Amino acid sequence: MIYDYTFKDRKGNEVSMQDYKGKVLLIVNTATGCGFTPQYKELQEIYSELHEKGLEILDFPCDQFGHQAPGSDEEIHSFCTGRFGIEFPQFSKIEVNGENALPLFKHLTANTKFEGFEDANPLSKVLMKMLSIGKKDFATSSDIKWNFTKFLIDREGNIVRRFEPTANMDKVKNAICDIL
Repeated sequence: MIYDYTFKDRKGNEVSMQDYKGKVLLIVNTATGCGFTPQYKELQEIYSELHEKGLEILDFPCDQFGHQAPGSDEEIHSFCTGRFGIEFPQFSKIEVNGENALPLFKHLTANTKFEGFEDANPLSKVLMKMLSIGKKDFATSSDIKWNFTKFLIDREGNIVRRFEPTANMDKVKNAICDIL
């Protein structure tokens, strides 16, 4: 169950998913130097509008994709608050795939599948080409493919939907609204 997991906040303190019980959650792996980094602005807009209705966005910086989240947890936080004004919780930098993946993300990927990239997003073709080099079967793996993959969790702790980084943010917001 999603509420069984713990992780560290950006200051190194232990946090439990129990703290978010009863909330609608959008769990995101992020990076500060990525083509999708501007999504921070849209995430903050969604958070500002829907937080009072029970939404929490949980931000997990990850440097696993193209070394696009360099810096300390505090440097990342300072960048995100200064540039995008984020107010949602941001946690310690993690890994989302592989042996050292945060157990929460192991749970999320084990219980979802890769949804494919949206053709309308110009970065989709770049990602498809890059990810398919040397790994033709990447699309059949449930691993996270890139920064800004999102997982929508309902108030009971069930995974409702996975959104790939290329997902239209209006679709993400509409899915959140549907379960609030």
